[in-house]
Amino acid sequence: MTKAEIIKKISDETGIPSKDVAATVEGFMEEIRISLAEEKENVYLRGFGTFTVKHRAAKTARNISKNTTLVIEAHDFPAFKPSKSFVARMK
Repeated sequence: MTKAEIIKKISDETGIPSKDVAATVEGFMEEIRISLAEEKENVYLRGFGTFTVKHRAAKTARNISKNTTLVIEAHDFPAFKPSKSFVARMK
C-alpha cells in the first residue's frame, strides 16, 4: 500500500477532503522524521509500535576486489519495533 492509497482510503472512510488528509499524513511523517533525525528522540505509538534511533559503532571493512580496508564511521539509523498487540493481530 502506498502513501497515496492510504490518503485515499482515509479520505473515503472519513469524508475529509484528500488535500486535508494528505497534509495531515505529511505532517505526521515529518514530525517522526524530525524527532528521530534531529532530536534523537524515540516515538512511541501505543498499540502500533515504536520508532527508535539505534547507534551503530564504527568498524573496519574490507573491499575484497581491491584488497583494501576502509573505516565505516559510527552512525545512527532509524528502526521500528511493532507493539505486542500489533504482532498478535498479524498472527
